[in-house]
Amino acid sequence: MLFFLLFPLFRVKSLPCHPGEPIPVPNEWYQQGDLIIGGMVSMANYHFNELSFQQHPSQEYFGNPEVLTKFYQHVLSLAFAVKEINENPKILSNITLGFHIHDSYYNAMMTYRTTMDLLFRSERFVPNYKCDIRKNLISIIGGLSFETSSYIADFVQFHKIPQLTYGSFTPQDIHSAEIPFYYSMVPNESTQYIGIILLLQHFGWIWVGLLAIDNRHGDYFLQTMESLFSQHGICSACTQRIPFLTYWDKLFEMLEKGKTIYDQITTEKISTFIICGESLSIIWVTSIIFWIDPGLGQSSLGKVWIMTAQMDYILTGMQRKWDRQFFDGAIFFTIHSKEIPGFKEFLKFIKPPWIQQDGFFPLFWEQVFDCSLPSPPVTLLDDDTCTGEEKLEDIPGALFEAQLTGHSYSIYNAIYVLAQGLHALSLLQYNHRHLVKHKLSEYEGVQPWQLHQFLKSIKFNNSLGEAIVFYDQKKMEGIFDIINIVTFPNSTFQRRKVGKVDPDALSGKELVINEDMIVWHRSFNQVLPFSLCNEHCHPGYQKRKNEGKKFCCYDCVPCPEGKISKEMDTVACFQCPDDQYPNHKKDGCIMKTITFLSYEEPLGLSLATVAILFFLTTTWVLGIFIKHKDSPIVKANNRELTYILLISLLLCFFCSLLFIGQPRRVICLLRQSAFGFTFSLSISCVLAKTILVSLAFKATKPGSWIRTWVGKRLAVFIVLFCSLFQTNICIVWLSTSPPFPELDMHSVPEEMVLQCNEGSFFMFYCVLSYMALLSFASFLVAFQARNLPDSFNEAKFITFSMLAFCTVWVSFVPTYLSTRGKAMVAVEIFSILSSSAGLLSCIFSPKCYIIVLRPDLNNREQLIRRHV
Repeated sequence: MLFFLLFPLFRVKSLPCHPGEPIPVPNEWYQQGDLIIGGMVSMANYHFNELSFQQHPSQEYFGNPEVLTKFYQHVLSLAFAVKEINENPKILSNITLGFHIHDSYYNAMMTYRTTMDLLFRSERFVPNYKCDIRKNLISIIGGLSFETSSYIADFVQFHKIPQLTYGSFTPQDIHSAEIPFYYSMVPNESTQYIGIILLLQHFGWIWVGLLAIDNRHGDYFLQTMESLFSQHGICSACTQRIPFLTYWDKLFEMLEKGKTIYDQITTEKISTFIICGESLSIIWVTSIIFWIDPGLGQSSLGKVWIMTAQMDYILTGMQRKWDRQFFDGAIFFTIHSKEIPGFKEFLKFIKPPWIQQDGFFPLFWEQVFDCSLPSPPVTLLDDDTCTGEEKLEDIPGALFEAQLTGHSYSIYNAIYVLAQGLHALSLLQYNHRHLVKHKLSEYEGVQPWQLHQFLKSIKFNNSLGEAIVFYDQKKMEGIFDIINIVTFPNSTFQRRKVGKVDPDALSGKELVINEDMIVWHRSFNQVLPFSLCNEHCHPGYQKRKNEGKKFCCYDCVPCPEGKISKEMDTVACFQCPDDQYPNHKKDGCIMKTITFLSYEEPLGLSLATVAILFFLTTTWVLGIFIKHKDSPIVKANNRELTYILLISLLLCFFCSLLFIGQPRRVICLLRQSAFGFTFSLSISCVLAKTILVSLAFKATKPGSWIRTWVGKRLAVFIVLFCSLFQTNICIVWLSTSPPFPELDMHSVPEEMVLQCNEGSFFMFYCVLSYMALLSFASFLVAFQARNLPDSFNEAKFITFSMLAFCTVWVSFVPTYLSTRGKAMVAVEIFSILSSSAGLLSCIFSPKCYIIVLRPDLNNREQLIRRHV
């Protein structure tokens, strides 16, 4: 009595047409109202066999059904929503809604049968004839799968009755024109697929198995996921089809196929599987596992299961005591739901005696509590009688949940969508016709097709403040909740909401996941599972494609020289910035040090010491020659040219010091120019001395015109002309492309070499080429004069000096081009010192020997005697 006070609008009135159809309908719930909302749920699964056409279908044995007791919540959510609307004076205040709920029985024949029962009622079915004029069917809500929904749509489209589906996704190849009166209360399926990809990317799972139901929807799922996988760097490790049981006489064939799937799951090294199925799929999978492995060894398999929103964690009453830890830690994508105020209080009244016309209640109650009602429509073998004191909160969640599921929430919203549409229609009729006089007359002429223009543009907030809007193609945009299933040994489980997928969120923020809330399968010990074809490539390594395998399978190879990788699974190593170099492990960069040839390091100090020693030696030689300037040997070898040559050699040794130390702008401008000028001056002096020696010998002939050219003027002309020509080259160089200091980042891997950029290598090699030309000319002239009399035998020494000079600078060019950094500078300094030392030693050593050690030979008589 108390329940009927709280639920006053559930008035039951028997239909005048008593069913006498050949195929009985075991379960239904009818509640009278001014307008009737049809409902098509999927709760009972009877053991239908394939039609043999050997006996009448009415003689087929139904047997005891497999009852998906969890889906009784779908029935109750519809009834609860109708109850709320009937009690709400702000909406449809002058009308009472009723409902007629049927079961699809997961069978096409029975779905067609029950759909016709929603539309027509007579002793024998006569389509398009309604024997009860008070049954004004205004819409149908259903079904759970697209197959069921399409069976319903085959009939209702002829009557233009709105059909609101609460659990099925419309295939992408189905155009809205094919199902013009079809409204989807679930989010867009593509959002779910994008969410799966984002979830895999979040956890780094790129080696994934795919299990899809063997029907049209499974085909679309595999096609879509394979395409998305290739776009986002994920591979399908294996693909299997879950058998779709249509008839029970094919059960063993299905189990054999299931064994093949189970063997692959257990043998393949795949940690993550994505399952796309229907509501029965998880029951079939559980049954297959129990049949193949009754010892329940599967609880230690340790897999990550990702389930699509079409599935739900459900079991039948027969499976209540089975170990379900195989799916411990599973992740479900579900249709978004919220807790509806008052629904849990409503569930407290669901117990015997319940409304007699609810044909689903006895089946539900007896299955979940494993007892028999006093007058059950289906008699169980167990003799235990239900006491009525059983409590729904004691039922394991896989059999029934007090918390509203996504499908039930969609049904709840669908009822309010219809109510809002009817309310808008009533206001339109009131404003234009003013015919509202009695409650029945207001809706007596309402036709279902009139609702469509209101449903297409429906937009309102439900009782929880969430927006309900139909977008293009009469689909409802929305989010998907991500649920983590935690199972317990006592056959209970906990549903944890750990995230969501919101298509309207900012780019990159579509997936929200609380990783800390997720409980993984116990075999993982709460360590994030890996799902890879092979181990990660650590920093310092890069991927290399493994020929013959999918792109997710690869080898890890060290980074090439000069490159690094800082992250796991780097596709290609990369170079450090110019001012850094790779460390030993090639997983990071170290700052390069700035370096140059300095006096502090051994090489720079050694070269500077040698340059100073040669400078002092040259100074000593110059001092000896000045001291003995009037001696025959000094006077005989053109004293002025000798002084200029020694001074130029001093400058050559000194200019080598410009190459040591930190390069600065002034130093860079001076050092190559000074080098070119001083060496040109030295070689010019050598060339002048050689020419004078040759001319002096020829001038001894009587009447020779050469006498007029032999003298100081010729020597000065040769030195000035040759030196100034090199000077002009240097001036052009400095005015067009002057040298400048720069940091060489690339020559030495671990250093930044501070050096002088020559500005123009062409001009640099012009300087060297001119020096080579002078040297070659000096060598030729000296070589021709080598056999002159002893008193003029300086040509022999010049020949040797120029031979040494040319040898040094011919070797310099390839060596200079093949070195980098400080070594390049050292090569040039060495060439300057060695070539200058060659000139000094070859030309002046014999003279110094005579002047210092053999002064007895340094006299006029000795020179005349030797000449004679």
